[in-house]
Formats: sequence, structure tokens, C-alpha cells
Amino acid sequence: MAAATTTTTTMHFSTYLHSLFRTPNRLKKRMLARWTPDQELNKVRLRSGADMKRKLTWYDLVALGVGGMLGVGVFVTTGPVARKTSGPAVFISYIIAGISALLSSLCYTEFSIEIPVAGGAFSYLRVTFGEFVGYFAGANILMEYVLSNAAVARSFTEYLCCAFGRNDPNSWRIQVHGLMKGYNMLDFPSVALIAVLTLCLCHSTKESSILNLIMTVFHVGFFGFIVIAGFQNGSPENLTKSGAGLAPFGLKGVLDGAAIVYFSYIGYDSVSTMAEEIKNPSKNLPIGIVGSVFIVSALYCLMALSLCMLVPYKEIADGAAYSVAFQKIGWRWASNVVGAGASLGIVASLLVAMLGQARYLCVIGRARLVPSWLAKVHPSTGTPLNATIFLGICQASIALFTELEIVIEMISIGTLLVFYLVANALIYRRYASPSSSSSSSSSSSPQGTLLYLFLLLFCSIGFSMSWKNIKKCWWGLPLFGTLLITITALFQLRMRPPPPPATAAADYKWAVPFMPWPAAISIFMNVFLMTTLKKLSFQRFGVWTCLITLFYVFYGVHSTYRAEEEITRDEVIFDDDDDGDGDGNLRRITAIATEQQQPKLDAVLQLI
Repeated sequence: MAAATTTTTTMHFSTYLHSLFRTPNRLKKRMLARWTPDQELNKVRLRSGADMKRKLTWYDLVALGVGGMLGVGVFVTTGPVARKTSGPAVFISYIIAGISALLSSLCYTEFSIEIPVAGGAFSYLRVTFGEFVGYFAGANILMEYVLSNAAVARSFTEYLCCAFGRNDPNSWRIQVHGLMKGYNMLDFPSVALIAVLTLCLCHSTKESSILNLIMTVFHVGFFGFIVIAGFQNGSPENLTKSGAGLAPFGLKGVLDGAAIVYFSYIGYDSVSTMAEEIKNPSKNLPIGIVGSVFIVSALYCLMALSLCMLVPYKEIADGAAYSVAFQKIGWRWASNVVGAGASLGIVASLLVAMLGQARYLCVIGRARLVPSWLAKVHPSTGTPLNATIFLGICQASIALFTELEIVIEMISIGTLLVFYLVANALIYRRYASPSSSSSSSSSSSPQGTLLYLFLLLFCSIGFSMSWKNIKKCWWGLPLFGTLLITITALFQLRMRPPPPPATAAADYKWAVPFMPWPAAISIFMNVFLMTTLKKLSFQRFGVWTCLITLFYVFYGVHSTYRAEEEITRDEVIFDDDDDGDGDGNLRRITAIATEQQQPKLDAVLQLI
């Protein structure tokens, strides 16, 4: 038995080594390989073994989007950003980030209607730019989900402490001497929360949605209490009490803050991953995605403004900011209520984010870029069981050790990059994609569209770098700004108004208006906000990019090659003679051929 196992292992290792020698050829074939929307909707989805159950409506989506975004943005990022980055102008940071998120959400909405599958940005980019770009986006989305969920779970512990009257947010954490600072405060309540939500999500999506809807209704009412209490008991003087005005860190601080709080809007991306579980996606998805972004943007601004009116920005706490603010004005009972309400909001946002992350991983597993067992959908519950449990374990491990400050900026850069890619994909698919329904006379060449996207990126980077060095490169602002507007206008004039993109859904009704302007502005704002992040964020992101690229080269490309390119056709009888004389014994083998070789193989089979 042991000998047989050793022989099998040796054969598998030998096969893998043989595959590695073919890596350049397989990369050439697979990196730019694209699926059609019809293949995503049918062939790829069948690999999960069972369909997800369509039970969600528009109000479920709005509640999922609102619940997913609210707990993250207000309770996790507002305090640190107001104190260290933007000052009282943090509400303006939320407005800027909200505009960018709204434009990105329009791009997501059109794609999610055209390709209503659970893969979100991964599926949209794989259909448009090919396998590697889709994989790169999917891996970054998963990274930001896992890290942000771990950070949010740790914030839950801080607010729960306040709900029970504990002044120290770390009072329920265990300090371990000998571990590196930032990783030495073990947070077991956050691990318990993740475990409970993982079990709930494994059971049913609809029941989880109902739970989220109930929590979100209470949560929005609780937000109303904080806003009213903040405006009644706060003072507008606190907004300028520092003597440096509304924006003590200047316009640069406001924009830097916008880049940091941007990850607060990741919740609407979770809504797009529910596409396989929505009744009438073409009608309900636009309402769910765009509606939730509007509602959350307004609540973010009001909440941030009320916090800065309650106490001067220098006195805002880094952790459990709202509870501490009410303590400072003498409302200790309100501090406990805020702690309880914030904990509830964090649970709701965590529930939605964990819903989305599992569906991303499930669809990436369908593509065979990760082990296929992660793509399995449980036949009775209709949920991606394996993916849910695997990601729950990953984020619980991170939440146990890692402080919020270590991961928050890395999360933002991943979010901004993926939203940037989706906006590019929408322009390319509208104007140049071969699968678009546009006729050749009304669509530009792929080369022309790619040139426009490159110039748009160049102008966005040039403007952003000029802004960072405005004293020396002030001339770059009018130059690159004018150039960006000019090339977009010329690109639009060169084209006739393109028809809506082709869709596999018969009831397709909605498309982003005024193209290419919304997508172009989204590209510019995402690039601009990325350049405001710190150098350390790019270094950590670079390490992550190297890791996921290596995984693709050594595993992903070979797995997808076997799944997509190699097709078992038939058993062929041929002469297999050891001495080569042509009259030896016959044996049966499995004939393997790539899709490109299929016609040749069919001809050979007929001859045989």
C-alpha cells in the first residue's frame, strides 16, 4: 500500500515537472484567454455541481449594501482619519470617496446585469481582458475582503467593551509578551464572531439576508440617534477650534483621508456578487447597488460631521471613537448605547462582506485558478460551503493577531486598483470588445481604445504627481488636466453613440449613460487617490502581487490549461509495439487534444 502511494506521488511529481517545462507556452495560451458571457453563465457555473438559489429582491440588496458599508466606514476609519489625516474635514473626504465609489458602482452595475454571476470583478475582467487580469483582480479583492473583515472584527471587540462600560478598548484582549508590536494583542472575541457568522452563512443565504435586514433597520435608526444627538449637543465651534480652520491638514490631508476611507465603500461590491441569487437581476441590481451607495454616502457625511461637532478633532479617540466622544460630553449611558449599536452595525457589515468573499472564491475555483473543491455549492443549502469555511479560517487567524493600522492602507490600494480596472474594462467592452454587439462601423479598433486608456492613465498619473509636488510642478495641473479632458472629448466625438453591450440576459435594460465620461472620471479619481497613499502601502502591495503571480505561474496556469485546453475526446486504438515492427499488441489510451487541435483529432478518429 505504501509502495503504491509512493509510486503515485512520484508520478504526480513527474507530471508536474513536465508541466513546468511547458510554462511559457501555457502562459502564452492562457493569460489572455477570454470567456464569453454565455460561457460564464452556463458552462463555468455548472462546475459548482448545484445552482445557487434565486431568493433575493431589491430591498434585500439595498439592505445588504447599506449594512455591508455602514459598519466598516463609520466605526472603523472615521476616528483615526479625523484625528491624524483630515481633521474636521473628514466629512469632505467621505464626499470625495463617495463620488468615486458612485462612478465605480455604475460600471459594476452594467457588468452585473450583462453577466449576472457570482464572480463580480473577477468575471467582468476575465471576459474583457483575459484570464490573468481577472485572476489578478480576484486575488486582490479576496485579499482586501479577508484583511478588512479581520480589521472590522477587531473593531467589534473595542465597541463591545464600551457597550459593557469598559473604558479601555483593549480590556478584552490578551497581551502576549515576545510577539512583535502590532501583533501581540490576541483578540479572541473577534475570532468567536467570525466563527458564528461563518456557520450562519453556511446554512442559507436568504436567512442570512433576513438577519442582515433586521440588523440594518435597527442600525439606521441608531445612526439617526447619533446624528441628532451630535448636532444637538455638539458645537460648530469644535470644527474650527484648533485655530487652523476646517481643514488643519490642508487639501492634501482631505484627499489623503479620502483614499483611506475609500475601502468603506467595498460593500456595494458584495452586492454584485449576489447576482446568481437575485430575482430579475436587470431590474433589482441597479436599485440595489446605486441606491445603497447613495444612502451610505449621505449617512457617512452626517456621522462624520456629528463626531467632529461633539469633540475637537485632536480629542477624538483612535479606537471606539463615537463611544469615547459621548463619554467626553458626560453621556456615559449614551456611550454604552453607542457601543452596543456600533457592535450590531459591525456584525451586519461583516456578514455581508463574508457573503461576498465566499462567492468570489467560489467562481475563481470554477475557473480552476484555485483548487476546484473551493467551487462546490452545497446541494441542500445552495451556498459555497467550502469557500465560506476556508475564508472564515483565514480571516479569524488574521483577526486574532493583527492591528487595524497595519492592514487598512493595504486594503485601500487593492480596492482602488480593482475599481480602476473595472472602469477600464467597461470602456473597452463598450467600444472595442469583439463580443460587443456594436457593428464595426460604430466601434473603434481595440488598438485605438487601448491607446486612449493608456493616455488616460498617463494623464491621471501626471496630474496626480504634479499635485503631490505642486510647488515645483504646478504647471502639470493645467497641462495634464486639459489633456485629459481633450482626449476624452476627442474619443467621444470620434465614435458614434455605441449601442448597449451584448448580453446573455434577455431582459437587459440598463447601461451607464454619457459614456465614456463616467468611466473616465472613475479612472482618474481611482488613480489620483492611489497616489495619495503612503510608500509602505505600495511596498506591501508589491509583495502581495509577487506572491499571487508566482501562484499563478506555478499552479493556476497549469490547472486552467488542463481544464480548458485539454479535452478528453475518446479512446483511440492504435498499434503499440515494443519492437517497432507495427504488428504488436493493441491497447486503449485516452486521446487528449487542445481545442485548437480538435478538428485534426476528429479527422484522425475517422481514419482509425
